[in-house]
Amino acid sequence: MSDPHPARLPDREDKRTFLQKLAEFIHPGPDSTAELIETLAEAEENNIIGAESRVMLEGVIRMADMTAGEVMVPATRMDLVNIGDPYDVLMHGVINTAHSRFPVYDGERENIIGILMAKDLLKLQRAPELNIRALLRPAVFVPETKGLNDLLREFQGNRNHLAIVIDEFGRVAGLITIEDVLEQIVGEIEDEFDIAEDEGDIFALADRTYRVSGDTTIERVADAFGVKLTSTDPEDEFDTIGGLIAHEMGHVPKRGEHHTMAGLNFVVLHTKGGAVKWFKVSPVANDAG
Repeated sequence: MSDPHPARLPDREDKRTFLQKLAEFIHPGPDSTAELIETLAEAEENNIIGAESRVMLEGVIRMADMTAGEVMVPATRMDLVNIGDPYDVLMHGVINTAHSRFPVYDGERENIIGILMAKDLLKLQRAPELNIRALLRPAVFVPETKGLNDLLREFQGNRNHLAIVIDEFGRVAGLITIEDVLEQIVGEIEDEFDIAEDEGDIFALADRTYRVSGDTTIERVADAFGVKLTSTDPEDEFDTIGGLIAHEMGHVPKRGEHHTMAGLNFVVLHTKGGAVKWFKVSPVANDAG
């Protein structure tokens, strides 16, 4: 018969040396977030971890104390779709802002009834008899106090990567996307390309190409490169180069895609929320030489 009271397995052997135990006694581990971050900085200085790893680890630590209200896009800057707009108006707005997801409202902006995926609009072109309401996806609402850790888990657990943030009175305070949350860990993805506002939005690169912000006005780009930039549809008017290029391409541009226009080659360097943040622009090579 087996022993009903088997002997207890010995605890895992402590393989630390006496000097290691003494060092940990003299210098105990961090007991606060600030001390933990300082420890990470020391680890980088001692070449235990790299700078990028330290930044990401710090982001994870800091994110534990952050809420949706701290990183959301405020309601005043939200790009919304009015369910009552004609299809042409709706399509123009979607292309001009170049997001991939849009909160949709009915009547008042506070009355958000769902989320529209830009790609779903293609279904209307194939089947005009469809009601746009049938294309809407459920909107997810979260309070301003929602922790980013919990929100990230929810984003990962479902296919909704955008949430509407509401305040304590139940009013729309803003929106937040999974990209906004992840950037708290990895930092602003476009930091590599950021420049101060007073330094302009077009600047030269070492390889004789140019980096151009998607928010740059069409007139400024045209003047900078000495070209004429107009839409193939004279009835359409756009303010920014990002909106114009998206319209000419006929879809929301993705990183790495390119479009040739007015003798210039526009390569999408970075997008955020479906909008082009930066282009790499160069004259079209002349193969005739």
